[in-house]
Amino acid sequence: MPSTTDVPGPSNPEAVGQELARAAQAAQGEGKRDYVQQMFSDIAPRYDLLNHVLSLNIDKRWRARALEALAWRATPSGRYLDLCAGTLDVGALLVRQPGFTGFVAGADFAVPMLQHGTGKAPRQRLAPVGADALQLPFAPASLDGAIVAFGIRNVADLDAGLREVHRVLKPGARFVILEFSTPPSALVRAGYHFYFHRVLPFVGRLVSGHRSAYTYLPMSVAQFPTEEALAQCMRAAGFGTVTWQRLTFGIAAIHTGVA
Repeated sequence: MPSTTDVPGPSNPEAVGQELARAAQAAQGEGKRDYVQQMFSDIAPRYDLLNHVLSLNIDKRWRARALEALAWRATPSGRYLDLCAGTLDVGALLVRQPGFTGFVAGADFAVPMLQHGTGKAPRQRLAPVGADALQLPFAPASLDGAIVAFGIRNVADLDAGLREVHRVLKPGARFVILEFSTPPSALVRAGYHFYFHRVLPFVGRLVSGHRSAYTYLPMSVAQFPTEEALAQCMRAAGFGTVTWQRLTFGIAAIHTGVA
């Protein structure tokens, strides 16, 4: 896939169409790993800005809620995983929590994303780890908790990814998933779809310079399991006491499970 510096211009509609077709295929699972890795590497320089602008900063509150669900205060000196860590926002937020004295590994296979997150916290407290979610470089039952924010839908094999997280968690450790979802209210859903499919791709393309990244996002959300279906997937992967809660009219949801 071309980088942002050589994305075909508007005078080449065939190439543009091919790139958008790749995004659609990736959202449905075909070639997802390669597309997602390259796409996030391309948009890394503007990723944080776009996250906060496009969500009207609501994403910050969502991340704070997800960290509360992680219940890290039960083991404040433990070792935690920020999965699909991107620019390390969640890991850095955890490290800055009063009373937290532990260590966070931020794992992502799009290394440029991790590079743009360095400096958000001391490296001895938050370490970037270039790793695929399907093959984590951690020993079985070695981590005290794990969290993933807006990344689990990008994993090429959801079920295998959930099993891999379960493998590295200690018995009783929590796994928290923060992810976009589809609002149950028809009225909210109509506005949500207009924003997600019209406004977000336009602004995202304009700011990031990437033609398909913010078209892929709503497509990937549409293909992602419902809240109850994701909870069932977590149970099938070995997690118990699985619960979930909607955020902001159902635009996002937090799932929690115990290893």
